[in-house]
Amino acid sequence: MRASDMHDEIRELNLAYLMLAQQLLREDRAAAIFRLGIGEDVAQVLEGLSSAQVLRMASSNMLLCQFRFNDTMLVDLLSSHGRERGAAHLHAAILAAGRPVESLA
Repeated sequence: MRASDMHDEIRELNLAYLMLAQQLLREDRAAAIFRLGIGEDVAQVLEGLSSAQVLRMASSNMLLCQFRFNDTMLVDLLSSHGRERGAAHLHAAILAAGRPVESLA
């Protein structure tokens, strides 16, 4: 994959993430903060972004979203395909809720 193709893919992902984040925040702020794994300060900034600002941020050459997990147990729970999938996803949500949120600090 060429570098320009990679940058285009990153821009599209960033734009989709920022638009989804703003929509989630408008619909249910508390749930959005939990689902996005962000703090109040980041939520406030995302909500206040203009369309032009969203496009500028999306054009960054780095991913703006990140995975909220960095341990094998959480990955295993989220990728569970067995009969206990619902319980595994609930357990994963509980583990993720105990993680610190991102802030602007």
